Amino acid sequence: MSVLVEPETSAPADSQLLSMIVVDMVWPDQSNHHGTLFGGAALSMLDRMAFIVGSKVLRGSVVTAAVGRLDFAAPAPAGHLVECRAQVLHRGRRSVTVDTRLIAEDLLSGTRTQCLSGEFVMVRQADEAPADAAEAVQAKHEACAENATMACATVAEIVFPGHVNHRDVLHGGPAMAWMAKAGFVAATRQVRCPVVMAGTEQLDFVASARVGDVVEVTANVIGTGRRSIRVQVDMWAESSSSGERRLCASAPLTYVAIEP
Repeated sequence: MSVLVEPETSAPADSQLLSMIVVDMVWPDQSNHHGTLFGGAALSMLDRMAFIVGSKVLRGSVVTAAVGRLDFAAPAPAGHLVECRAQVLHRGRRSVTVDTRLIAEDLLSGTRTQCLSGEFVMVRQADEAPADAAEAVQAKHEACAENATMACATVAEIVFPGHVNHRDVLHGGPAMAWMAKAGFVAATRQVRCPVVMAGTEQLDFVASARVGDVVEVTANVIGTGRRSIRVQVDMWAESSSSGERRLCASAPLTYVAIEP
């Protein structure tokens, strides 16, 4: 269970809602076979923080519009405490940019390590992503689909009530967890050795998925280095009643191969 820690007392009184610290624990059911926090679970923790802070700052319901400068710097081992920090970087009329950080702490030694950081752009629920943003992501998807020589993977899910917010819209945390899982499978297939997520330059949310939708996440390897694997991941939602299919989110994820 998460414990809320009050904002630091040194902060000015009028900025108390602009930062927040929450602590949690890494349990085995959140960990991969390496015994460290699964990347999707870590992303979900930070997305939750950004959602809470964004809701407070904008005084309304918000959704995740984009994630940028995502960097996986170190793993968070099972049994460690994790501290989620969120700080507002910029506030607009309808959006807010939140800097988030995940720090692992060994409760026995007190050693602290920054594991993950990223910038989340949150917008009020009623605001939709610009059409040109959706078109740009669609173009990226089509370009990646042309590369058929690399490994690929598809993950299918159904959006259930437990995955959504109070407006029946898919929460960003589960979406990112599904995308991370698909990317993990594609990257592992490409190099046939253990991999971990290293980061992404940008994650764009361009449309929403709702309760009852079938979500399909496609992952295609688009490049490899000596140890790194770049995977283009796209999340599509399909209405079970109308058959309407729409691109919801897209990101190029980078994974790094590690020694077995």
